[in-house]
Amino acid sequence: MVYTLSYQMYKSEHGLSAAEQRAADVRAGEAAGAVRDGRLLLGRACRRWLRGRLPGRRAGRAAGPAAGAVTRTEAASVRLLSSGR
Repeated sequence: MVYTLSYQMYKSEHGLSAAEQRAADVRAGEAAGAVRDGRLLLGRACRRWLRGRLPGRRAGRAAGPAAGAVTRTEAASVRLLSSGR
């Protein structure tokens, strides 16, 4: 609902009735519950992403490189050592 500024000022000066306060409390509780649920969903999604188990990947497969594979950092260090600098 949209109220005029004068009505909003009147309400801020005189306070809410009991019914209006209850309705405001219910709305605030629903909003807090929605925020909490959103945080939990986002936390689960980020946790799965950080662990490397995104949807579509097989659960049994390791998130890192295959055994014996040379990573980019290892290859860079080998190039640096072999350059003689």
